[in-house]
Amino acid sequence: MHYALRIMNFLLLLHRMKQQKILFIDRDGTLIEEPEDEQIDSFEKLRFVEGMIRNMAFIAQKLDFRLVMVSNQDGLGTDAFPEETFWPVHNFRLQTLRGE
Repeated sequence: MHYALRIMNFLLLLHRMKQQKILFIDRDGTLIEEPEDEQIDSFEKLRFVEGMIRNMAFIAQKLDFRLVMVSNQDGLGTDAFPEETFWPVHNFRLQTLRGE
C-alpha cells in the first residue's frame, strides 16, 4: 500500500513540475573556435566564438532553455592529448560560462 501511495505522490509532483526545455550544444565550433589540430590543449588555443556568451545568455534567460554542453574529445588521455593539458583549459571554460 505504501508503494502505491509513493507512486501517486511522485506522479502528482511530476504533473506539477514545469517542463524544462533543454538545448544540447556541441562545444567545438559552436561555443569555441576549433583549432586546426582539433585539440584545445592550451590557453593559447582557446577562442570563444564571437557573440557566443551573449547569445547563450539570451537563449537561457529569454527563451527559458537549460543549456548543456556536449563534446567528444578524441584522443583524450593519450600521449598526444594527455588529460593534464585538457582539464585546466576545460575548467576555465566552464567557470567563464558559469559566470555569465
